[in-house]
Parts: sequence; C-alpha cells; structure tokens
Amino acid sequence: MYFTDRGIEELQKRRGDDEVTLEWLGDQLQAFVDTFPEFETAIERFATWLARLDDPDDD
Repeated sequence: MYFTDRGIEELQKRRGDDEVTLEWLGDQLQAFVDTFPEFETAIERFATWLARLDDPDDD
C-alpha cells in the first residue's frame, strides 16, 4: 500500500456517499493550492488528467 492510499481510503470512507459537482471539486483544488502552493504542479497535472480522461487524442 502506498502512503497516499490511506488518504484515498479515508476520502472514500468519509465522503463516499457524497455527490459533488466538478465545479465544487475545482474550488476545493484551488483552495488546496492556495493553502499549499508547493503542490501546485501535482494538482495542475491531476486536474488536467481528469479533464482529459475521455479525450481519445490524449493518449
């Protein structure tokens, strides 16, 4: 198990039944980067990856 898996498992346990919009998620990611700017690159890559999941031209 990777260290990050524990955070993911906690998210699933605590928020697994929640329904959220992508706008809400974007707001939370921005708030996170505002608080922890050292993670800006990782969050940017994650957001771009999510945005392009269904894009067949981005393989």
